[in-house]
Amino acid sequence: MKYSFESRVRYSEVGEDGYLTLFGLLNYFQDCTIFHSEAVGLGMSHLEKAKRAWVLQSWQIDVERYPKLGEHVRVYTWPYGFKGFFGDRNFVMEDGEGNRIAWANSVWVFMDPKTARPVRATEEELAGYELHEKLDMDYQDRRVRVPDGGRTMEPFPILKEYLDTNHHVNNGQYVRLGQLYLPADFTVKRLRAEYKAQARLGDVCIPTVLEDGDVTYVTLKNEQGAAYVNIEFCRERQ
Repeated sequence: MKYSFESRVRYSEVGEDGYLTLFGLLNYFQDCTIFHSEAVGLGMSHLEKAKRAWVLQSWQIDVERYPKLGEHVRVYTWPYGFKGFFGDRNFVMEDGEGNRIAWANSVWVFMDPKTARPVRATEEELAGYELHEKLDMDYQDRRVRVPDGGRTMEPFPILKEYLDTNHHVNNGQYVRLGQLYLPADFTVKRLRAEYKAQARLGDVCIPTVLEDGDVTYVTLKNEQGAAYVNIEFCRERQ
């Protein structure tokens, strides 16, 4: 069975235009997968006891439209494949009439948080997840290849408010921080993000921004020049 939950777009989730933000949409998808894991008995307490974690490697989020304040929505998620230490998962958001308004693909890695190394998921770790068919969507490369060049922006420190229960920057926070470098009129219709390393409290991020027509690339790097994340923001789904 695909997991789903219903909600209503809250004031705290919308931007100044009154519509759900990209950050809010991403959080709906992220919450849905957490709720799914909790529902099948493989949630946070289980992972903590097993000393394991599912860590996001990449997002592709496509948007038909953003729902407005007060709209009723339903969010779905399901895994469609496990191989080695990788897990593939789809997401869909529908409006109150059942229209698909946003959808996503994601790749997750099963990790040992202590060693920060991937480990193979056991049958027990996967037993509660029923596989379903892969969503019919335009799948893009999970790797975000950023062209050379771009402008280096002012560095900033990693604050406690950016962290999640894994004690590193939450994947949604990277996207929220990356959006700060977009023009004010830039409406994201496709997001691709590839997570390369984990930023922790006190680390320093150095942003690089490159604009290429309807696409803006934002890379957040460490002080040695290695990327924490490469993000591609697109005005149109191409």
